[in-house]
Amino acid sequence: MPATDYQNSSSPSSFTHFGRSLLSLRRDHQVHSMEGGGLENELESFQRQVTEILLDLSSCDDFLSLSWVSKLLDSFLCCHENFRLILHNQAGHVFRSPTDRMVSDYFERSVKALDVCNAIRDGIEQIRQWQKLLEIVLCALDHERSIGEAQFRRAKKALIDLAIGMLDDNKDSNSSNGSSSSLAHRNRSFGRSRDNHHHHHHQQNRNNVSHFRSLSWSVSRTWSAARQLQAIGNNLNPPRGNDLAASYGLAQPIYTMNSILLFTMWALVAAIPCQDRGLQVHFSIPRQFSWAAPMLSLHERIIEESKKRERKNACGLMKEIHQIEKCARVMNELADSVHFPLTEKKEEEVRQRVKELSEVCEVLRDGLDPLERQVREVFHRIVRSRTEGLDSLGRPNFAE
Repeated sequence: MPATDYQNSSSPSSFTHFGRSLLSLRRDHQVHSMEGGGLENELESFQRQVTEILLDLSSCDDFLSLSWVSKLLDSFLCCHENFRLILHNQAGHVFRSPTDRMVSDYFERSVKALDVCNAIRDGIEQIRQWQKLLEIVLCALDHERSIGEAQFRRAKKALIDLAIGMLDDNKDSNSSNGSSSSLAHRNRSFGRSRDNHHHHHHQQNRNNVSHFRSLSWSVSRTWSAARQLQAIGNNLNPPRGNDLAASYGLAQPIYTMNSILLFTMWALVAAIPCQDRGLQVHFSIPRQFSWAAPMLSLHERIIEESKKRERKNACGLMKEIHQIEKCARVMNELADSVHFPLTEKKEEEVRQRVKELSEVCEVLRDGLDPLERQVREVFHRIVRSRTEGLDSLGRPNFAE
């Protein structure tokens, strides 16, 4: 996702929540300006709005779903825009030491997030490949057709391809987190090869998966999401009293935005397939920040989700990925247990499972493209902000 590729591809409907929030942010800035509160009110407003945004994320019923990840990106964009407005409005203070150094440090951390955005985009593409295989299963077992042995063979082939694809991705995603024994066992169940033809198909598909990844992966094979997150969070310390005084209080929103950047990238890596998805980033935020409690609560919930038995070896914690695995496993077990011709009871069970699979596919069809556009928007917003900021600070421009 090169910085020079920027196009305003985000449709208005994709960012309705963001648009409303942004209008609210600007209106709040204008009110404080008219009240004469100046910098103090602006900083208080930023802390309050960050707190409200994180509380809103915490209260979502669809935690870690595709729609929740989308809302997370909306929230980041809102905070980022508000932070940009503070830097713009307080340019006179930003240009002075030590604030200029703090701002430059934020820009350097934000650049490290660009690789994460690219890796997440690749992860979204992987989910699309799984979706296509699920669509084949749906097509084979379409509810308007009679379901025979040939239809089940076609569905079974797609399920085997899906298991192999998710297994290979799981190995890459969790290379630092132990074995993939659970998913590997599931893959053997999917395959249950009875002849050389199936063995050849499995090997050929592994080669195809590797070929696809080699052509499409935006980050190198040695790149690590875990190491990148650690680099973003390295030496991220709360501002001390003398830092706050010397920066006219601006050290506070800079630290806040750094923390939001780290949390957003960490949550994306947790949710979506990504190389070396280690989640061992440490969040140490003083409780005096009003937004600390909701951020730490979200962090704890995601960690708890990753420890669940059925999610330990998952290639991503996003709810829909779990649904893909569950539906595919159930469909495969069903395919292994059927005898032809189908009894009325067994056919009804197949119809029900196909309906569940169809619901997952519908969510993916509606949500993956807007999510990718949001990831691109985050990428380009970071690039533009850093370029504008370094121009203002009289530093060399960032070039992708």
